[in-house]
Amino acid sequence: MTGLTTTERYRRDQLRDFLRSRRERLRPEDVGITAVGRRRTPGLRRQEVALLAGVGLSWYTWLEQGRDIRVSPEVLDAVASALRLSEPERTHLHLLAGLNPPRPLAPHHPDVTVELRRLLDGWSPHPAMLQDRRWNVLAVNDAARVLFGLDGTDQNCLVAFFADSRYRSVRDHWASVAPRVVAAFRADSARFPDDAGFRHLAEQLCLASPEFAQMWGRHDVVEAVQMTKAVRHAEAGDIVFDATALAVADPAGLRLMVYAPVRARAARRGCGA
Repeated sequence: MTGLTTTERYRRDQLRDFLRSRRERLRPEDVGITAVGRRRTPGLRRQEVALLAGVGLSWYTWLEQGRDIRVSPEVLDAVASALRLSEPERTHLHLLAGLNPPRPLAPHHPDVTVELRRLLDGWSPHPAMLQDRRWNVLAVNDAARVLFGLDGTDQNCLVAFFADSRYRSVRDHWASVAPRVVAAFRADSARFPDDAGFRHLAEQLCLASPEFAQMWGRHDVVEAVQMTKAVRHAEAGDIVFDATALAVADPAGLRLMVYAPVRARAARRGCGA
């Protein structure tokens, strides 16, 4: 970093330390990733942050090292989202990166009513979850928490489908339903053309996953009212569920996903998100 002023060098050092500290405070399970193998350092790995943000590993590494790279507000917001930054932390990140303070974000999730939580709990002992229109998980019942590894906070079903070993390890099922998962997400995105969050999520996954990019490029669309979901659980083994999406009478586009176990078989109808 030769040629930098003292102020610039200080700001980049602060950026490096801030990003590392935010990364190290998160656990894989906090962001919907199943930890595999022994970890030598606390928190998320750099490649996991890069995947969640939809950026290249080299680019994120250079950002965390405080190198002189071009940073856009949109990509920096993707990093802030991946690191689960609060609004003050997001502003701090923009300032450390040399950008103007960002506009405050709108509330990330609609309120989950008491009635909807009762519906989730009432579906036990089978899994159920509440999703927003971008497939972010807003709330789950105990069965979904145990079987799907969800905790109902800042997790996205599309990202989990492509990143979580719980789903990918059921290889035949994953490969058969993955195109329909992507096609269903494209169909949902068309219903909300003014919501740029769909586009940003698709762009991030295209960068992070060549498989998603190839499927997204087909422009296939399907309805995803009835679907299947297969998951590999450490104790129960491979489980296949029939899943039904129930629309919630809410302008935000919420939907209730309820799951019923079926016999283990080659389930090839519907999507697995």
